[in-house]
Amino acid sequence: MSEPAPSTSLTPSSRSELLAELEGERFDLVIIGGGITGAGVARDAVRRGLRVALVEKDDFAAGTSSRSSKLIHGGLRYLAMGDIGLVRETARERQAVHQMAPHLAEPCWMVVPARNRATLMKVRAGIGTYEKLGAIGDSDRHLSWDQDELAEEEPSLRRDEYPWACAYREYMTDDARLVLAVLRDAVGVGAIVASRLPVVDVIWEGGHIDGVVVACEMSDDRLEIRADAVVNAAGPWVEHLARFEQEAATDRLHPSKGVHVVVDAARLPVRNLVIMSTPDKRSVFVLPRGDAVAIGTTDTSYLGDKLLWPEIKSSDVEYLLQPLKRYFDVEPLDFDDVGAAWSGVRPLVAQQGKEATEISRKEEVWVGTGGMITVAGGKLTGFRTMAMTVLDYVAERLGRSLGPSPGPDPIPGGDLTSDLDGHSASVATASGIERPLADRLVRLYGDEASQVLALGHQPIVTGGRVVAGEVEWAVQVDGALTLEDLIYRRTRAAWYTPAERDDLLAPAASLMGDLLGWDKARTAAEIDAVRARYASELQFKADT
Repeated sequence: MSEPAPSTSLTPSSRSELLAELEGERFDLVIIGGGITGAGVARDAVRRGLRVALVEKDDFAAGTSSRSSKLIHGGLRYLAMGDIGLVRETARERQAVHQMAPHLAEPCWMVVPARNRATLMKVRAGIGTYEKLGAIGDSDRHLSWDQDELAEEEPSLRRDEYPWACAYREYMTDDARLVLAVLRDAVGVGAIVASRLPVVDVIWEGGHIDGVVVACEMSDDRLEIRADAVVNAAGPWVEHLARFEQEAATDRLHPSKGVHVVVDAARLPVRNLVIMSTPDKRSVFVLPRGDAVAIGTTDTSYLGDKLLWPEIKSSDVEYLLQPLKRYFDVEPLDFDDVGAAWSGVRPLVAQQGKEATEISRKEEVWVGTGGMITVAGGKLTGFRTMAMTVLDYVAERLGRSLGPSPGPDPIPGGDLTSDLDGHSASVATASGIERPLADRLVRLYGDEASQVLALGHQPIVTGGRVVAGEVEWAVQVDGALTLEDLIYRRTRAAWYTPAERDDLLAPAASLMGDLLGWDKARTAAEIDAVRARYASELQFKADT
């Protein structure tokens, strides 16, 4: 292939050379964790002149950062909790993320149904405050819809129950692809990043941590990475790493499990994002995307040990499906309608006496006995401001002042010259593909969609939406090493192309195996692993 963006590729030219570079240099900063927090810190640090390394024990965005509700939002519900500072910060950050990656922060209407005028007025008052905190422009101000307007804008909503609605602006994203783009931006300025490189120990020097010891999962090599500062951004695993400083368990975290289920858009034909209220007075989102609609999320304390793939219980699914019949004029949905599901663990910072639903999403940073800087909590939307806070601690640790944090300049894929619909239309015309296929590709790859198509524009599955060029792009640019990486975190086919996700596995594995030199046994094992992952998502069906 003609290398599309070599300076920002997450794929090293040689794994052995990458490991040698990590061990052969001394860094200003080593970051543990390749989710959105670690990626944001890496981008901020390298653009402020630091020599940066980042290591991830699994795939980039493998954990919490690929299991969100896929929203760039300020968290309207936190306003009711009195967390005004968090709401102001994240509401304003929405526009910054949109500037960086308009394809990964698409403005959409979030619809809040109301049973009567009094409820509508109350909702409008709260959203008006939210918009002021977020400095929303006039063109994006909220709208009020009556029955006639709802019949036009959201016809599946039960207007007999909800004859009014308030629609306000939020932003849809693809969380894993946002992480990849932020990491690629950091690499483009000189950061060194590596996946499948878990930290197994820390290096002590004169009573302080002087770096980390990692063990390569691909080669069994064990190496030391020396750095003047270490940031622990490992999400739900931060306390495990903090114990390398010989501390007792700190119990700073209150892990919370969030579950989403996915149904076919034909069964739930919503046009906008919709908020449903649950009997326990929480809010659940209905989130259309292409041929699929996601419903989520739950928010329950998680005491299990499956931090990477927490189990999905039948009670989780029942909780999410139950409100649908009150809100939508469709045939009742049940377990058989759920074609996919995902769950993740949020690393909330514990607040004594509070349940997961009551805990603030504000981040917390602390410094351990050996000088390790640990960050937990926070929201996807606020990753830039979280990075700025962490870099204040890094600067103190290094004993030097740093330049200003980078602004919201476009990251890879984000340099669009028109809106998403206009860009999709141009891509469809230039490449001769169908518009729905172009829409999907542009919302994943932005202005790089044409480069992806140039590698192979034919769908892998006849009539499908995933094209052959995505496999090569995933391997050569986005650092994919397994079929799971490709299906779950590069193409997002596991959740958003339900009609082809099963048929996709064998041909996609064959293409990927050709690029990575897999033999037949390895290819078969990769297919089996993803099939097992599919089955585990839907295990709740067998348990009932």
